Amino acid sequence: MDHRPQAWGRPRDDVYGAYDASYMQHNGPTQHTQSPVVTGTSVVAMKFKDGVVMAADNLASYGSLARFTDVKRIRTFADSSLVGFGGDVSDMQYLDRHLTELSIDEAYQQSAHSLNARSLHKYLSKLLYHRRSKFDPLWNHLLVAGLDEEGAPFLAAADLLGTTFTSPSLATGYGSMLAQPIMRKYVPDEAAVANVTQQQAVDVIRECMKVLFYRDARSLDSYSLAIVTKDGITLSESEKLENQSWAFADRIKGYGTQTV
Repeated sequence: MDHRPQAWGRPRDDVYGAYDASYMQHNGPTQHTQSPVVTGTSVVAMKFKDGVVMAADNLASYGSLARFTDVKRIRTFADSSLVGFGGDVSDMQYLDRHLTELSIDEAYQQSAHSLNARSLHKYLSKLLYHRRSKFDPLWNHLLVAGLDEEGAPFLAAADLLGTTFTSPSLATGYGSMLAQPIMRKYVPDEAAVANVTQQQAVDVIRECMKVLFYRDARSLDSYSLAIVTKDGITLSESEKLENQSWAFADRIKGYGTQTV
């Protein structure tokens, strides 16, 4: 009898004949992502009167390890929209390739209509919901920014379940707890957007990225910053935090009862 592990559970060749290995799948079973492995953290975005500012750091973490320090997580679409990716990096790369193909198809179409930010957000939310319904979700939280069909600033989010929502300011990951309170001081509602200039919005986003670097162990001090207006997109992928101050660290004494 063949006692080798690879023969366990197989019929005996001397009784049933040689095993037909052609039924085996040589490339292994079909596998689905059950949990993210290499991930990106927060994406923050905020409207201003002429457009939207978005930022995301350039770190991709392998679990708790700050493994990849040059991963750009903001993508442009058709020179008119921005997509910021939080979550699994491999699924982000899949979506990036998908959006590239979609952008090429849009460029070749002889039509007066093109996908604006609102249409792109709806398309991506349907794609995420479709994958979720197949029990093979894309483990991402997306922010889509740009201008809508009326030329007004547009900002909306979609998560791996296909859930969508919009707001004058949005953030994914840890930023939803640390950055949102800062941004909401300036744009608590849609009416306040008209009073915010581009420079004010950029300053607020930079402050948010600094706070996240202080408090989020999965963040980095280099980040990408993008601005979308009716004049197009400005994208800088090598921004650095400035004027850092760690003076507050002296007041952090660790866990438990402390004697100062």
